[in-house]
Amino acid sequence: MSVYKSSAGQETGTSRRRAALLAGCAATVLLTVTACGGGGGTTGTTKDGFAQAAQNDGALTVWVDATRMDAAKQYQASHPDVKMDIVNYDGDANGSNYLQTKVQLFNRTQKGWPDVVFSSQNNEASWAVDAGFAAPLNKGLIPDATLGGFAKGANDVCTVDGTLYCLRNDLSQAVLWYNAPLLKKFGYTVPTTWEEFQALGEKVAKEHPGYLVGDAGDSFTPEIYLWASKCGANHITGPKSVSVNTTSEACTKMAKLLDVLIKNKTMSISGVFSTDFGKNNADKVLLMPGPAWYGGAVFKDGLKTPAKQIAVAPVPQWQGDTSPSTGNVGGGTWLLSQHSSHIKSATDFLKWVTTDNAYQGEKAPGFPAYAPAAENWLKAQAASGYFAGDLTPLKDASSQVWSEWGSGQFSQEAIWAATVKPGITQGKTIESLLPAWQDSIVKYAKSNGYKVSQ
Repeated sequence: MSVYKSSAGQETGTSRRRAALLAGCAATVLLTVTACGGGGGTTGTTKDGFAQAAQNDGALTVWVDATRMDAAKQYQASHPDVKMDIVNYDGDANGSNYLQTKVQLFNRTQKGWPDVVFSSQNNEASWAVDAGFAAPLNKGLIPDATLGGFAKGANDVCTVDGTLYCLRNDLSQAVLWYNAPLLKKFGYTVPTTWEEFQALGEKVAKEHPGYLVGDAGDSFTPEIYLWASKCGANHITGPKSVSVNTTSEACTKMAKLLDVLIKNKTMSISGVFSTDFGKNNADKVLLMPGPAWYGGAVFKDGLKTPAKQIAVAPVPQWQGDTSPSTGNVGGGTWLLSQHSSHIKSATDFLKWVTTDNAYQGEKAPGFPAYAPAAENWLKAQAASGYFAGDLTPLKDASSQVWSEWGSGQFSQEAIWAATVKPGITQGKTIESLLPAWQDSIVKYAKSNGYKVSQ
């Protein structure tokens, strides 16, 4: 973990690079330290729905992943009177649980909590409330008018028993990315159903071997494909209850589709952030189902795909399904600590980083959760000249994320990475691994105190 002390001098040294986009690119930092945030014991005075710590004028400690480092620095540049310690950590990427582990330590030592923290995971409220870390935001800290500007359902993952404990950073709804000039060159059309998607993959394997219609090598693969297919693997039915069924038709038919395309090599199993993928497949991507942030993070920054090639379409639907659905990969959340001794500046930062057009509307890498900023973000993306065609499918997909895949305390990414991904690498079919996936989800859920129905 590294910290950039914006109020204390110039930058020296460099940060480590996170392994996935949920991690982002490298950031520059001052020095490696154990960062101590504000707060400690409370004053006993309840305000804004919680007992607040004694306030002081010390530095505001903000934890961010590498991708959000620019946001924190931009806030500091536009608010020079605010003293800040900007800490770079892994953002809980791939379900690392780093934040939860640290909060448990800080709770024992009664010091060290950050004032504001970003997480790439959407399940932090599932533990941060019981741990006494996350402050309620809709009890006076954040105005109702501001909260009303977030996209419908965006902050559902932050809400526990009607109280809001975090703010969503961006919406990572899945869409279908494609190389428009390449698709035209090959004489293909954009598939609108999963059946057409599979058929196109089989045609590509025969007519243009080496080209890809997707990737199934990342730990978030189920959040792109199985979630969009309405696979009931992760239906959170209550604060501590979950329904798990990975062998329903919705799950098996998507698994079979992926198996066919993996076998004919039009579906990569490398992972879009792997060195192998970038080296061997950068100019071979014809289609790629993936979240909203793929446009910038994967194609523009990762694969260095030239401008005016990458376009976006709705994610395919199963033939006959009249209720469009898609998945979601990350998006991230911002939490404010109950222990903060700088609540005024922490709240101002939280509002700015989630709603201000100067960042969310103009520079954020992902589709903003705050609707007015999202409108400006879409205009900025279109004006950039990078993308080919209309970006409206991104907006449409933001309201089509299937609601029955939840955000429990356990990480689906960690479960998939430990249970399914090794089997795929060994040549096993995803369909054959579905029962093991279910067993693993059940095990993880029960170990976290969930009542499981199957």
